[in-house]
Amino acid sequence: MRVVELTIAGLLIVAGLRSLWAWSRRGFEGTDVIDHLLYALFVTGRIALWFVIAGFFLIPAAIDAQGQPALDELARYRWYFIVPLLLAAVQLVAGYILDRRSPDR
Repeated sequence: MRVVELTIAGLLIVAGLRSLWAWSRRGFEGTDVIDHLLYALFVTGRIALWFVIAGFFLIPAAIDAQGQPALDELARYRWYFIVPLLLAAVQLVAGYILDRRSPDR
């Protein structure tokens, strides 16, 4: 089972690197420092989400136990479920505010 988890995590990491490469090549013509900050938050949330989802597969792959001890060990990482929600919220809010600050409206 560990091979499957590591393979999926590897594919998600490659997708995150591809997203980093694609978004870093995109230009942004903001007129204000706030626009650039919001864009940076949007892109960071978008790229980091790939790596966080890969973490969902890496954490169980790193645990060496089976059965109930594995579940007890995984319980220590319950907080990790909040991280993708926060990143998605940052991306959503930054994109929304950035759209509202557009000068053509």
